[in-house]
Amino acid sequence: MARVLIVSLLVGIVVCIGFSEAARKHEWRLHTLFSVECQNYFDWQTVGLMNSYRKAKQPGPITRLLSCTDEEKKNYRGMHLAPTFEVPSMSKHPRTGDWYPAINKPAGVLHWLKHSKDAKNVDWVVILDADMIIRGPILPWELGAEKGRPVAAYYGYLRGCDNILAQLHTKHPELCDKVGGLLAFHIDDLRAFAPLWLSKTEEVREDKAHWATNITGDIYGKGWISEMYGYSFGAAEIGLRHKINDNLMIYPGYVPREGIEPILLHYGLPFSVGNWSFNKLAHHEDGIVYECGRLFPEPPYPREVRQMELDPNRRRGLFLSIECINIINEGLLLQQAANGCPKPTWSKYLNFLKSKAFAELTKPKYPTPATLQMMEDTKEDDNALDAEKPHPKIHTVFSTECTTYFDWQTVGLMHSFRLSGQPGNITRLLSCTDEDLKQYKGHDLAPTHYVPSMSRHPLTGDWYPAINKPAAVLHWLNHANIDAEFIVILDADMILRGPITPWEFKAARGRPVSTPYDYLIGCDNELAKLHTSHPEACDKVGGVIIMHIDDLRKFALLWLHKTEEVRADRAHYARNITGDIYESGWISEMYGYSFGAAELKLKHTVNNEILIYPGYVPAPGVKYRVFHYGLRFGTGNWSFDKADWRDVDMVNRCWAKFPDPPDLSTLDRANEDGFQRDLLSIECAKTLNEALTLHHERRCPNANSLSPPKEEQRTEESGMSRKFGIVDESTDSISNHISVNHSEQLRKDSEDLDSVPKDEMPSSFRFWVIFLWAFSGCGFVVVVYMVYSGHKRRGSRAKPHRTRRRSVHTGFMEMNGRDRHSRGLDVPL
Repeated sequence: MARVLIVSLLVGIVVCIGFSEAARKHEWRLHTLFSVECQNYFDWQTVGLMNSYRKAKQPGPITRLLSCTDEEKKNYRGMHLAPTFEVPSMSKHPRTGDWYPAINKPAGVLHWLKHSKDAKNVDWVVILDADMIIRGPILPWELGAEKGRPVAAYYGYLRGCDNILAQLHTKHPELCDKVGGLLAFHIDDLRAFAPLWLSKTEEVREDKAHWATNITGDIYGKGWISEMYGYSFGAAEIGLRHKINDNLMIYPGYVPREGIEPILLHYGLPFSVGNWSFNKLAHHEDGIVYECGRLFPEPPYPREVRQMELDPNRRRGLFLSIECINIINEGLLLQQAANGCPKPTWSKYLNFLKSKAFAELTKPKYPTPATLQMMEDTKEDDNALDAEKPHPKIHTVFSTECTTYFDWQTVGLMHSFRLSGQPGNITRLLSCTDEDLKQYKGHDLAPTHYVPSMSRHPLTGDWYPAINKPAAVLHWLNHANIDAEFIVILDADMILRGPITPWEFKAARGRPVSTPYDYLIGCDNELAKLHTSHPEACDKVGGVIIMHIDDLRKFALLWLHKTEEVRADRAHYARNITGDIYESGWISEMYGYSFGAAELKLKHTVNNEILIYPGYVPAPGVKYRVFHYGLRFGTGNWSFDKADWRDVDMVNRCWAKFPDPPDLSTLDRANEDGFQRDLLSIECAKTLNEALTLHHERRCPNANSLSPPKEEQRTEESGMSRKFGIVDESTDSISNHISVNHSEQLRKDSEDLDSVPKDEMPSSFRFWVIFLWAFSGCGFVVVVYMVYSGHKRRGSRAKPHRTRRRSVHTGFMEMNGRDRHSRGLDVPL
């Protein structure tokens, strides 16, 4: 009995301790801060953030730290947009005169700590940026923050933590954390740290000698992220180590990891969904908060997004993107009403924003256990250093020319990119002459970097379009702002089936990854000895390349030069030397790649599980990430060769597509190898046709002809905020009817259509129009006669008849009234 009493007493003590701890957490005082300036640009961001703050049920008060000059304050209209604490502007530094508005963030926080009464009655502080959307409560103690260990989001591009910048600006460079965005602080830590945040920002800002991109990671090289380094160096200076989380915050446009529920959206980068896109910088001077009835262009509806993407994680990413802009627009709608604007006219989109469905989609989200996992908790025993960092940024590029041949390949690759879950952005490197560019129609097919064409070599006059690939990569590196750590290089004639990432395939600085090109026998003979100082380092690789940006910058010029060198060596074009079956030097660019890499002793990890050619037998159990349809492939009587479609305009002729591959049910399952090979071949062809169908649905008015879209329709499309196509069975059947069995037949059909005068109506069609008109006229006369005769015969019973007609009429109106009402509530999901 005594034992039972003792056990009961211990249990009671534990329970009391638990309740005491829960009560103490409940009593913790939380305050949220964000910093802005007196500009329209920050006003609409404030409206979006404040709306999300209310929807997410973020505990505690929120304060906007408003930095304004006295002159700006005179004309400022937005004092009512949020609870505000005014802060003296430091945009123009009072001592140096340097114009750097970002310094207002640490200056504003420090001023709040010193002068606000709220700062004296708080335990925890969450610091956000204005361009954020809160999705659920941000509770520092729930996120794992402790006194002495704040929680922050990961900012992997702050490379200055690893180099001379940290050594110059903090006594403890080894303690520098690459963090920012979401900050969750205990008030005591924030008080100790804030003065250093400001002083270190000033210090880094004045160090112009070290603003270069290769030192700071700042893509502009203008010291714009000095405030971020001020934060990291200030924290390092007082030994404040962060718990770093790469799951809590996500940029719209990025794909969330499986099992992760982000609670914060940071829309600092452009993002898109289908043909709709948003870039905050495009609205820098936008007074949308004060313009009644104006919202940002409406994104696709959830129902449309579900039909765009098959991959569940990528679809979730698209949902986050539309959630972000919808919450901003909902905030604008509410704020404009508070400003005294008249009630806006009804629209489908406004109805959606006010619907229960939207409220359900945007109800508060709570982090999953996986979301709360800190980076240090995910260390791998075999690579602790890499595990401390989240995945690096990736950028995918591919090279094309201004021809319809590359356009349909681009459509296929871009469609597969969207389905694949490939992280990061993609850029088409488009090589065109000035003359080609004037006639070119495919500008909107992909995000594009334009490159001068080197198809005709400017010095030798040699015609060799393949040289555009290294030339384009080099031009892109020299002229684009690139913030990615790894670059994935593809060819246009590829289909992505899944993500290609450096962390999965073990790419690293000094160790690129590529796929085997075993036919490059020149690596083993005199060709390599002639064209590289290190023939033993020559790798037979190509196709898919994953390379660190630093390696690519060193290597790209050599890739181009070695390509020119091999191309000029006509004495060694022979097949027994190069492996080129055409003996025309056509694969000089591939050797240029291998020899350029050998010159730098850049050895590749060769992986044969990334790429497969359709028509090849797959290795059992391998999930290939890329189809490379550079060779003819087929099954049964059906085959596909990209070269057959070199001169066929598949993109600008509405509803054109390739011959459909056989149905899966017709495949021979007796031979397992052959069956698996044919499955991949059919998948590749179907993906290309699916891409073309979706492309045509966006651009073509109907599915009745193979004629090109009208120019005026194209102009109208380009001015619209978005235009979508939805794949359905009727469209597929029309496309199947239109598709032909060979490219030559398609060309003939196209020529026949072009030969018909546009204004000429077929005679049979004209006959039926006349007949229908005549028939309708006769029918009308008969109906009038019958009605008149009926009235004469039943004149005495007109009253009862009218009564019945009124009751029928009323029922019809009531039914339509209900129908209209129900349609008003029919919200697309």
